[in-house]
Amino acid sequence: MAKSQQTFNKSEKEKKRLKKREDKRKKMLARKLDAKEHGKIGIPMAYVDFNGNLVDTPPDPTMKIEIEADSIVLGIPKKEEGDVEEFDPVRNGKVSFFDSSKGFGFIIDSENQEKYFCHVSGLIDEIFENDKVSFELERGMKGMNAVRVKKI
Repeated sequence: MAKSQQTFNKSEKEKKRLKKREDKRKKMLARKLDAKEHGKIGIPMAYVDFNGNLVDTPPDPTMKIEIEADSIVLGIPKKEEGDVEEFDPVRNGKVSFFDSSKGFGFIIDSENQEKYFCHVSGLIDEIFENDKVSFELERGMKGMNAVRVKKI
């Protein structure tokens, strides 16, 4: 009895699957017929103009520009020897806040007025609020940190 019940369920599932496939095919044919009646045949063409925008008209061949493949640079261009910028890693600033019991504070850069986090592990001299200091920047977990901090 259990075997006949199982066979019945399998055949019902197969019938449902075939009916679903047939319905899908009929819908597709109906869509095709409808598209032909309204003049919509196939996928509409799209072109890319010289600015990289999608347009429905073909691009003007007079706007075509020949580019050599060697002149295309992928990524960041390499710096030439003459392009080297001198960057002084030592910066000057003022201690806006420092809590010695918690071991951290903030330094305001005198050039760009940016605030940088400063931890007690990055100190060379002991600092207090409103001290003028020199420091270097290092990337930390949440941004740039002031390290190697000395009083001026």
